Amino acid sequence: VQLQASGGGSVQAGASLRLSCKHSGRRQTTEVMGWFRQGPGKEREEVATINWSGSSWHYADSVKDRFTISRDSGKNLLHLQMNNVKPEDTAVYYCAWSPDGYQFQYWGQGTLVTVSS
Repeated sequence: VQLQASGGGSVQAGASLRLSCKHSGRRQTTEVMGWFRQGPGKEREEVATINWSGSSWHYADSVKDRFTISRDSGKNLLHLQMNNVKPEDTAVYYCAWSPDGYQFQYWGQGTLVTVSS
């Protein structure tokens, strides 16, 4: 599995940003993909996850109603639409792949999102 994240950048609070992750290699119907982030001086945290079919997803409380995870299986793309971003969303964002949703085994290289107030 290879994951390539993109779309990060520097924006002001309240703006929108869309992250993308290109997925290649192993696929299976039990897979779960997700976005994680690690802010300055913080531990890595789960942001959002989505299942194979895109019919089930989960969000961290801190991003509910602002972020949307989606996938375009035909193009092997995972997206994270980030709306109304806040300075506390500043972090390196990683996409990740799990064969079953329990342990994420493969990680992208990360893309930096910086939100200024």
